Amino acid sequence: MHFVVLVIWGIIFQFYTKIWSFGFLPIFYVILFLLSLLFIFKNKVVRTILAFFLFFFIGIVSVYVNNDQNNKDYYHHFVEQNSKVIFTVKRVLKSGFYHHKYQVEVTQVNGLKTRGEVLLNINKDSLFIPLKVDEQIYLKAVFQEIKLPLNPHQFNYKEYLEKQGIYQQVYLNNSKFIKLKTSIFSLVGLSSKFRNKIQESLQKHHFKPDELAVINALLLGQRQDISKELISDYQRAGAIHILAVSGLHVGVFLLILSFLFKPIERIKYGKFIKVSLIVLLLWVFAFIAGLSASVVRAVTMFTFLALGMTFRRKNRIEFSLITSMFLLLIIKPMFLFDVGFQLSYLAVFGIIWIQPKLDAIYKPRFLVDKKVWQLFTVSIAAQLGVLPLSIFYFQQFPGLFLASNLIIIPCLMYILVGGIISIFLSLFNILPQFLADVYGKVISWMNSFVSWISNQEAFLFKEISISFLMMISWYVLIVFGTRFFINKKPKKLLFFLTSILILQSIFFIEFRQKNDKNEFIIFHKSRHSIIGKRVGEQLFLQHDLDSLNFKDDYSLKSFRIKENIKVIHQIDYKNIIQFSNKNILLIDSLSVYNIKGLGNPIVVLQQSPRINLSRLIKKIKPSQIIADGSNYKSYVKRWKLISEKEKIPFYNTSKSGAFIIKK
Repeated sequence: MHFVVLVIWGIIFQFYTKIWSFGFLPIFYVILFLLSLLFIFKNKVVRTILAFFLFFFIGIVSVYVNNDQNNKDYYHHFVEQNSKVIFTVKRVLKSGFYHHKYQVEVTQVNGLKTRGEVLLNINKDSLFIPLKVDEQIYLKAVFQEIKLPLNPHQFNYKEYLEKQGIYQQVYLNNSKFIKLKTSIFSLVGLSSKFRNKIQESLQKHHFKPDELAVINALLLGQRQDISKELISDYQRAGAIHILAVSGLHVGVFLLILSFLFKPIERIKYGKFIKVSLIVLLLWVFAFIAGLSASVVRAVTMFTFLALGMTFRRKNRIEFSLITSMFLLLIIKPMFLFDVGFQLSYLAVFGIIWIQPKLDAIYKPRFLVDKKVWQLFTVSIAAQLGVLPLSIFYFQQFPGLFLASNLIIIPCLMYILVGGIISIFLSLFNILPQFLADVYGKVISWMNSFVSWISNQEAFLFKEISISFLMMISWYVLIVFGTRFFINKKPKKLLFFLTSILILQSIFFIEFRQKNDKNEFIIFHKSRHSIIGKRVGEQLFLQHDLDSLNFKDDYSLKSFRIKENIKVIHQIDYKNIIQFSNKNILLIDSLSVYNIKGLGNPIVVLQQSPRINLSRLIKKIKPSQIIADGSNYKSYVKRWKLISEKEKIPFYNTSKSGAFIIKK
């Protein structure tokens, strides 16, 4: 376990510091040097320290090796203006409002073989034929940087893509590329073709859109077609894990296979044959589900678990968990930053460490209540394992997660078996329509039940915000609390009480910091103007948004939740705001600025005022000019040129994001 932790530290250290930049060959020399020292020194303490350094360095190396930017044939080294490139489709992503999205590899730039992936956005068009995995297209590409979030605490899509190894994007019209007749071969592409064939065979049986979308998610690992409303229902009900082919599905599949192949153990070498078949079928399932990151993680974990179960290895669950995590992080270190990876392993850790203690509280006498109690304790343990992280990422806690899990999970085995049978029969065109109708009705019932659970607003705790440090403190409390309740010793009680004190201290420090905050913010929103003065837990806001739903506008919501804003006052600042000994002059479409005695104000241009900026600069001598998102782009471009000519700092929120002054 210690070695896995050191690998994790090495991955984090290299990702954020880029400390190793000395090429690939020196890596071999450093590892060889550390291994040599391990053999030379016999002292246990010295060898332990050297082993720690070795695994920490392995974490650093895994990040460096997996970063395409460190290779000489990385596409960006050869890109020129309007470069002629060939893209190979690697993944079909969920479409946005205006674009079809694909993860593509840049396989050629101006005739030279290259590597590296980018995000491809193609304008939605009724005549557009969607691209498929392994298809290749030829085009003149203009590579663009991925934008940072423009408002405080908004989702950082740029950082998210960087953790997937994607640093640039390309925008295209349907007519601006040529599909090549040639295509490459890959397992992912073959999986995609097989999955498309399954989807086509299922579509013949007239499943409803939501039914088919859930079947695709449950069995084929494809969530692109699920509506936002349905995904929201599963999230609010605490059952979103049902829609992602992950550890839960693979675990159920493992139990089914173990039961089916149990008789094989009676023959010679039966255990070896059984585990070989199970592992083979687990990876066939992963292949059908598209070899996505979540599926590969889960199947890797349960492959080791299957081996441990078959050969009766001691502590087989812990062994399978730690070994699979180590292997995955060495091969794909960026998995560490994947929310699904974190939630999956924390859930299993919770089940391993907390569930046995909960299970010992009550000893059921009958089979039914024994099964219910086991499911109850597993759900509670898993939820404790993921709770702080889930709140940190999603700012909500579904109070009825037990209700949804206690009903759906016992039925999941039958739903998965029914789905596998339906897929198998549909592929051979022998699926009876009545059977398809029955299965579709079961999926509809599950969707309706989840929707009903999600609508119980009183049990959905929303807009809960905790910091990263607070999240870590909660995990420290859970770990030491569990250790104390398992073994009530004075030393463990001391650690538990100390963890409570640390949590309380962080809470009060952060509460004080937020209450002492005093800042002026010009938010960015296209075609709108939003200006706020934040004082502790209050926000005094001037805006031109919908007066009923402005609190949930995407440009404000994340800031409001993360900064613990309790009250928003709508206010009219007129033309002048005074903040932190600065005068801030607002100039809107009325173009009023003839105000004396301002003394080098900060000028905020909004709603495209028709002004002579050169004359304004000479008249009031602003210290800075700011243009928010409500202005015409052509105006902003002209204002920027004039400001540069007059040597006045110019700030454009559409490029640089929200403008903030702190007191």
